[in-house]
Amino acid sequence: MPHVVIAGAIHESGIELIEKRADFTYAYIPSNEDRSYVNLIKEADALVIRTQPLMAKDIKEAADLKIVSRHGVGYDSIDTFALEKKNILLTIVDDVNSQSVAEHAMTLMLAAFKRLIKNDEAVRVGPWNYRNTLESQEIYKKSLLILGYGRIGKKIAKMAASFGMMVMAYDPFISKAQWPTGPAKKIDDFKFALRTADCISVNMPRSEKTILNKKEFEIMKNGVVIINTARGEIIDEEALIQALNYRKVGAAGLDVFEQEPPEQKSPFSEFKQVILTPHVAGLSEQAAKAMAISSVQNVIDYFDGKLNQSLIVKRKRLLD
Repeated sequence: MPHVVIAGAIHESGIELIEKRADFTYAYIPSNEDRSYVNLIKEADALVIRTQPLMAKDIKEAADLKIVSRHGVGYDSIDTFALEKKNILLTIVDDVNSQSVAEHAMTLMLAAFKRLIKNDEAVRVGPWNYRNTLESQEIYKKSLLILGYGRIGKKIAKMAASFGMMVMAYDPFISKAQWPTGPAKKIDDFKFALRTADCISVNMPRSEKTILNKKEFEIMKNGVVIINTARGEIIDEEALIQALNYRKVGAAGLDVFEQEPPEQKSPFSEFKQVILTPHVAGLSEQAAKAMAISSVQNVIDYFDGKLNQSLIVKRKRLLD
């Protein structure tokens, strides 16, 4: 009888799914900070995990572990090579949260261009005449650069195009022949794209190095808007803070940070033209439910012998 450890709070639909199977047992730790799951996986056959770290020393102690199912699509916090050494499968969920992330990116974009925080403050505490500064900008005919043209990037492109934005995308891993039909023009010259964009939306996987550094900010248009719903490490935060101070960056919408949670007195909190959200882009009620069901279903399907092979993180993906 497979024993499953579910580490981290997930939507109740995922718990209900495993409870329907009398041939499974499970332990549930409904906290994303509680590391007690490390001891529990020593006797587990499967692990469903949120964003907590899973290190080589943890994996080494898991004698019976056969599958780790990520409650999401990223696996930065998991030692994938340690899993591979022990022939433990790693799975991710299907496309269940790209709509939520894309909507959140567009929300941040609109809020940044419209200076939503400043306008809200003008009503709550004044001055009412802030409205006459004309800081708010229309996004119609603005140029949007999407960094990373995967599922999320494609959806943002469609949404932005419906607002009348001119959309381009940079993704060196997609060839011209493979470039999908849609509103985003393929851009191969990264520096050209940075120079011409009114707004840059980061939607690429975590990289070994930052992509937007001081040099890149210097190239950008004055007043450019930066949106990041991908990974905090992609942007050099110190460089971004300097760019905000010098008004090279006019506004920003940030859902992810180098350190999470960031310090309460983060320099970003001093900028009223910066909208901050707590890594919540993919956590709508609908997405949370779908992720819970998908991550638990992967475990069930594995033991039933019908796991969707496209959801397995294979060696090739680890090297991409």
